[in-house]
Amino acid sequence: MSGDDHIYSVLAQEHGGDDRWAFGTGFTDALAGVDTTLPEGVDGDDLALYCQMLGDDALVQAQRLVHWVTDAPELEEEVALANIALDLLGQARLLLSRAGQADGTGRDEDRFAYWRGPAEFRNVHLAEAPRGDFARAVATLLVLSTARLAVFTRLVDSADPVLSAIAAKAVNELAYHREYAVSWTLRLGDGTPFSHERMAAAVADVWPLTGELFATHPVEARLAAQGAGVDPSTLADEVHGVLTQVLTTATLAAPAPFPEAAVAGRDGRHTPDLPPLLDELQGVAREHPEATW
Repeated sequence: MSGDDHIYSVLAQEHGGDDRWAFGTGFTDALAGVDTTLPEGVDGDDLALYCQMLGDDALVQAQRLVHWVTDAPELEEEVALANIALDLLGQARLLLSRAGQADGTGRDEDRFAYWRGPAEFRNVHLAEAPRGDFARAVATLLVLSTARLAVFTRLVDSADPVLSAIAAKAVNELAYHREYAVSWTLRLGDGTPFSHERMAAAVADVWPLTGELFATHPVEARLAAQGAGVDPSTLADEVHGVLTQVLTTATLAAPAPFPEAAVAGRDGRHTPDLPPLLDELQGVAREHPEATW
């Protein structure tokens, strides 16, 4: 190699001379080979918005979780949280791809992830909330994974075969996410006086944001009636029962009932915490719009 050759120029020649090669990952269509025909009796626009809701929950939570990479209390926990984030990112890819198929626009997951503003995101507020300390991250993951597992367990029987297939893959991942959060809740709650105090404070911080998880959006109600979606309000007792068992076993106080909440994030009304999180997520893609992602 001559002195004025740059390593990236050489590598670019190995990738067809395209200097943008380093920005891409070579992902193919997430739903390639899957029959994406819209089932009879299921509204495509509703299904698309529903997939955005579920996909945005995963995408935003994944972005928040990666803040723990290089900052978790142990290397093993960095790896575990990074893997959970990757699971959620994979779910988001499939769900957002399905959204573009269902509404007929053909938008892929990148278009949804990188080229929407905060008001176009449909995630719940708990997914975008500041990470706080490690106990807060555990409490957030515990609540979100428990609620999401309940939803996806039922979506395995969705009238939309694509959503059903996505759910069938996701339930095993979500079961691990919940197991991980439960193990740390027990470890912190029934540990030292200080860890018990931090875990109790984390649950108290998270709890006011839980009600939105069970506020039914009109799209969720319509799709539940069509057999394609799930009405989250029907899951509140089940999820509360699981969380009660976990928290009391961890020697923490039994949780209060979920607070009543209106639909907010599902309609694009977010907290000030979401825009800077999206700036991190979308910044490179928007700075290099011609790159392959």
